[in-house]
Amino acid sequence: MLAPICLVENNHEQLSLNQQAIEILYKIPQPVVVVSIAGLYRTGKSYLMNLLAGQNHGFPLGSTVQSQTKGIWMWCVPHPSKPNHTLVLLDTEGLGDVEKGDPKNDSWIFALAVLLSSTFVYNSMNTINHQALEQLHYVTELTELIKAKSSPTPEGVEDSTEFVSFFPDFIWTVRDFTLELKLNGGDLITEDEYLENALRLIPGNNPRAQISNLSRECIRHFFPKRKCFVFVRPTHDKYFLTNIEKVSESQLDPKFKEQTNIFCSFIFTHARTKTLRGGITVTGNRLGTLVVTYVDAINSGAVPCLENAVTTLVQLENSAAMQKAADHYSQQMTQKVRLPTDTLQELLDVHETCEKEAIDVFMECSFKDENQEFQKQLVEVIMSKKEHFLLRNEESSVEYCQAQLNQLSKDLMQNISVGTFSVPGGHTLYMEAREKIEQDYLEVPRKGVKAKEVFQSFLQSQAAIENSILQADKALTDGCKAIAEEQAKKRAAEKEQELLGQKLQEQQQEMEAQERTLRENLAQQKAKLEMEKEQLLREQNRILEQKLKVQKDLLEEEYRKKSEEMNAEINQLKNTIEATNICTGGHGIERVLNRVGKETTKSVRHVVKGVGSRLKKL
Repeated sequence: MLAPICLVENNHEQLSLNQQAIEILYKIPQPVVVVSIAGLYRTGKSYLMNLLAGQNHGFPLGSTVQSQTKGIWMWCVPHPSKPNHTLVLLDTEGLGDVEKGDPKNDSWIFALAVLLSSTFVYNSMNTINHQALEQLHYVTELTELIKAKSSPTPEGVEDSTEFVSFFPDFIWTVRDFTLELKLNGGDLITEDEYLENALRLIPGNNPRAQISNLSRECIRHFFPKRKCFVFVRPTHDKYFLTNIEKVSESQLDPKFKEQTNIFCSFIFTHARTKTLRGGITVTGNRLGTLVVTYVDAINSGAVPCLENAVTTLVQLENSAAMQKAADHYSQQMTQKVRLPTDTLQELLDVHETCEKEAIDVFMECSFKDENQEFQKQLVEVIMSKKEHFLLRNEESSVEYCQAQLNQLSKDLMQNISVGTFSVPGGHTLYMEAREKIEQDYLEVPRKGVKAKEVFQSFLQSQAAIENSILQADKALTDGCKAIAEEQAKKRAAEKEQELLGQKLQEQQQEMEAQERTLRENLAQQKAKLEMEKEQLLREQNRILEQKLKVQKDLLEEEYRKKSEEMNAEINQLKNTIEATNICTGGHGIERVLNRVGKETTKSVRHVVKGVGSRLKKL
């Protein structure tokens, strides 16, 4: 993208999507690092976002007291330090715009910025004080505007633990900062220490202190990873300030340039790839689905729900993953199989290779396939496609063999029609001619799986003709004719037995192939479950660490009552982690695999009926 584009339009009555921007996201298959910025209008948010895009213009800056950015604007650029990643910059409409009719719009814009980003930047002016924290009251409304789960908790409220699992990292940027970073009478502190000190809870149980602490508590609970940057004024020249996009670097305050360079470097190095709960990596197309899902929920009067959004993603992504895997199987089979194959095993070997590749494709592209619904569908689709290839292989073999036999028996059929064998000794001549056809037929390469069956049909078609020639042969006695008839029946029975043996062998090969299919599916699913378990445990342990840190801070600040409340949450989380270990441990995974095995076996058996039905024709 050479310039930003509006993603979510805000007409102050309801939010609407810019379909062109959504289409841009849908075309990005790469993982995305999403950095959004929010804050009061006319505080220089857009300037910082332009710097992250490597430009001094792009997002509109404006030079008056009127807000420039409306809704949410998006700029997608290649990530400067993460190969094969896209950096998505979201510049949000300024909060507190006096021209707005409904202040609820600010809350929704703020909530969307939090939901969509992996790093959330809050931009303010001058200092982090009581007034600045009061202006950040939007953070206290997040529990009313966002739901983690579709079903309500027993208490009827969202647990902050759920929010921590998918909320972005938090950065507070302070513009035109003129104070010294000192505390307690002169001790130098870092920018991060400055932020943490500002977020310390105000002592006391009076209503005023409790109200003042709301924003502090929400930031501390919802955003475990916090960072602060302060910036001096970019220039003291008033004209340059109002036209800063036209100012060259040499005209900026060197300290400001240093601070912005440090800020951009931090974002490029530390801003995480956007993920959802369970370690699901968000790509550009998935981000597009999330935007559509959240905005549709808001406009319908509902509350955006992460669980519902993930469910929508699961349906779309897993359906696409299943189709992609099935298409891969068909393409590879078409490319690698030369019909007719010489043997059934040759076709089954190619099938197994292509099937394994298809399962790999599905496992790579799918996620949260609970109850293995889509994997079971994939098994059925691949089995059906394999059956189709088997039938095509048989049809191709029949067609080829029939053509070869027609050519080889051309002289025989002509001799029969002109009565060449209707003479004494004709039966011997006929048998020699037919045996010559059989020898020539055996030498034809790659006749395929129906070679014996087609030749058997040819012999059956010749049985009446042979008997007629035999009976008409005056050179043979009745005894010789009886012996010849018996030998003909014996040869026919041997051919039938040979054909049946081939069929039984092919059936065994197909059954063994189905068993290998089942083992491959179970092996892939086990690996996937192990990976998802590790992701879930990492996530739960990260939340636990954050809870313990918050509890430690509360104890140090002598908020023992809140610390005890936090202790209950910590114990509950520890129980959840223990339950996860039990449910997803060896026995838990085995139970899932047993269920998958049973369901997959049903699918396999259903398709194998086709094999049996073909055998019944014998």
